[in-house]
Amino acid sequence: MKNFFALVTMTASLFMLAACSDSGPSSEAASDGMTLEQAVNENPARDTSNLERDVYRNPIETLRFFNVQPDMTVVEIWPGGGWYTEILAPYLKENGKLYAAHFAQSETRDYYVNSREQFAERVANDPAFSAVVMTEFAPSGDSEIAPPGSADRVLTFRNLHNWYMNGGIEAVQSAFESFYTALKPGGILGVVDHRLPADRPDAHMESSGYMKESVAIEAAKAAGFVFVDSSDVNANPLDTADYPRGVWTLPPTLGLGEEDLQRYIDIGESDRFTLKFKKPESS
Repeated sequence: MKNFFALVTMTASLFMLAACSDSGPSSEAASDGMTLEQAVNENPARDTSNLERDVYRNPIETLRFFNVQPDMTVVEIWPGGGWYTEILAPYLKENGKLYAAHFAQSETRDYYVNSREQFAERVANDPAFSAVVMTEFAPSGDSEIAPPGSADRVLTFRNLHNWYMNGGIEAVQSAFESFYTALKPGGILGVVDHRLPADRPDAHMESSGYMKESVAIEAAKAAGFVFVDSSDVNANPLDTADYPRGVWTLPPTLGLGEEDLQRYIDIGESDRFTLKFKKPESS
């Protein structure tokens, strides 16, 4: 009998030790705020038109692949109108922190100026965005997207092609270097962008809006990152990446208007690579 009680006591102790042994970020169940599913599916901050894009952008699966937890410090690069911010802001509000690194204030082009102003207005007036910290980012500039070494995650969605088209591979690598600086050792960089097939000429990246996955990986490695994994969660085999107006031929832009409209609607949004990189622990 003594042996039996000793075994029970030892088993209980081992169970408690295992339950407390994870020194990483707490699980989603421990959050006092929204779960990821709630932030995506039961979130009043999300615009109806944005919800319709979930079938192509797969936010739950994508953020799980990047292992974004509700008590993390996250930097979202160039959030634009806030498609992902509508999810991340409520998800991180109670226990984490969200930096929104928007377009630089020095930017004078109308689209960039208007987009930043509209986003700033929402941060000021939308309760769901009230804890968002706005910073700025320019791919070839000296931007502090967050305090150095403070971020658990840096996330960029469909931005690399813009940097490449405006500044070549140097701009992409410079962007990754900024992300590297902001991340903690062991932090994760998550990247999503429109995928140019590997057998296409590199010149197609200059105007099509599509990027080669291999180019993104090499640029990240050059900045010091370790490639961790890729996912096909945002893949679309119907996308042939050879349209008159590049990726903007497809939804949601539909750049050709009524011309072959149903064809492009049926294809859906672009084929995308989803990549995960890590800043080495020893950094």
